[in-house]
Formats: sequence, structure tokens, C-alpha cells
Amino acid sequence: MASRPHTRYAILGNLTHLPNSPTNVSPPEQFRIIRQKGTEAPYTGKFDKHMPSSGVYTCAACDAPLYTANHKFKSGCGWPAFFDAVPGAVQRHSDKTFGMERTEIVCANCGGHLGHVFKGEGYPTPTDERHCVNSVSLKFSPEDKVTEKKNEESTKD
Repeated sequence: MASRPHTRYAILGNLTHLPNSPTNVSPPEQFRIIRQKGTEAPYTGKFDKHMPSSGVYTCAACDAPLYTANHKFKSGCGWPAFFDAVPGAVQRHSDKTFGMERTEIVCANCGGHLGHVFKGEGYPTPTDERHCVNSVSLKFSPEDKVTEKKNEESTKD
């Protein structure tokens, strides 16, 4: 019997694969992080030092808008850091792995693992939170999909 190459990607949520894989990332690595709650090595992700003045970071698995460029800040932690998310885009769950308690963040649309959020670290941001996100879990669009969606909804009325 011939093996089916995509069989191991067909779990969790309504996605049967991870479309639009970021460049330079193998689908198994992306699957390990997004669907198996893995972590990429620090300082290796393509969005760690990416600091655009506008645009939107979207979920690599489902394209849902997650963060705007103006939410991003330089934390020096080795992963992309955001102080806030698009309203309703990110869900939080308790994560008690590795003998500690952290707050996991996932895409509210597809459940894809993004990373973790940390509070009270003293960064000079409006929320005093750091969403520490794996680059593999993100894509970037220079267009502001959040504002465009709001404008489309307001013209329907």
C-alpha cells in the first residue's frame, strides 16, 4: 500500500494541511510548531527583527489577521513580540508543560499555536504584556486587512 504524504498533517481543527507555508520552513517544522505546540529556536525566525511601519501579521495556517504592525515592539527575546492582538483574534489557555505555568496563545479562528503571553515584565508598552510568537506561525501582509475588513462591513449597512 502506498503511503499518503499528507496523512500526518490531517489532524486538529478543520484544516487538512498547512497552506501558504512561510519560505525557508519545511512543512514538518511548521506542523510541529503550529499543530503540536512546538517552539522555534530563538533568533532564527524571519519576523524577529522585522519592524514594518504598517501592515498585518496573519495566521500561517488560516490567514486570519492576528496582529498589526503597530502592535510589534523590540523586546530582545529572540521571537517576534507584540503588546496586543487584533480584538478577538487570539485565545489564551493555561499551559503547565515543562514544570511551569504559562499562558499559551492560539489563533481564535483555527486553534493554531502562536506562542505564549507574559505579563508584568516592565516593557514600556500600553498593556505591559509580551506576546512571544513563533515566526513560523505568522505571515505578513503590507495591506491592513483589519481596517479593510472594517471598511467593507461598514459599507454593507
